Amino acid sequence: MLRSVTPRSAAAAVKCSPIPSKAGIGLRFPHHRIVRDTKPDVAWWEVHTENYMGGGAPLAYLDAIRSDYPISLHGVGLSLGGADDLDANHLSRVRDVVARVQPGLVSEHLSWCSAENVYFADLLPLPMTEEALETVCRHVDETQTRLNHRILLENPSSYLRFAHSTIPEWEFLSEVSRRTGCGILCDVNNVYVSACNHGWNAEHYIDALPIEAVGEIHLAGHAVRQCGDGRILRIDDHGAAVTAEVWALYEHALRRFGAVPSLIEWDTNIPELPVLQAEARKAQSFLDASLTEARHAVFA
Repeated sequence: MLRSVTPRSAAAAVKCSPIPSKAGIGLRFPHHRIVRDTKPDVAWWEVHTENYMGGGAPLAYLDAIRSDYPISLHGVGLSLGGADDLDANHLSRVRDVVARVQPGLVSEHLSWCSAENVYFADLLPLPMTEEALETVCRHVDETQTRLNHRILLENPSSYLRFAHSTIPEWEFLSEVSRRTGCGILCDVNNVYVSACNHGWNAEHYIDALPIEAVGEIHLAGHAVRQCGDGRILRIDDHGAAVTAEVWALYEHALRRFGAVPSLIEWDTNIPELPVLQAEARKAQSFLDASLTEARHAVFA
């Protein structure tokens, strides 16, 4: 049972180029030069914050690209669900990138990735308990205050559940948003992957999230593996096109949340840019259809 807590005020947003409610693409290193030089028809780009902390060529490319496109920052290293205090140095470096890039959106993950100053190359699950909820809320509050920017928190993909978890994941995520004022990045592929792995109802997960909190949607492909005992495991590897089942769940999400910025993620086996643009155009067709449906509903 979740106890009642008075919401904390979200931090004021910095000035930025707003992210349009259109389909964008995750910008990865192989496409830096072509994006800078040819300015392809893409509504907006999202980048991983940690890739631009070191300066050099990556940051120079991003400086050039952000003069022509809205940019969203997506972090992977704050370890908001970790039991340790936040790494103050890492948070300061995130703040520096935010100040320089002036992103339209800033997001992180409902996960942990470090313990006792050791960083792991993965986004690890946390138990869904009151203690973990307090920890995540404290870390989100600290992050929003230090960045002077509201963040979006992304639902994880998961492959196991803790026996002592007491709060359904969708309630946990919604409660973090309510207590801290942060938004939610609804990764539809992660919802589908986790639902298949754990026997959840994916549409119920979507329907349980607060409409007003969802500020972005992620779409990606995933891998399917058969375990030795015959079970099927879905793995969020961002290494393929979006599946038909995830497109269908995305359509359901748009009916609930309306048209919100939606991103195509593809991080392994990265294809040529036209392949990503084709995926973004498909997402845009769903966004356009949702807007048309909403207009018809208003005037019906």
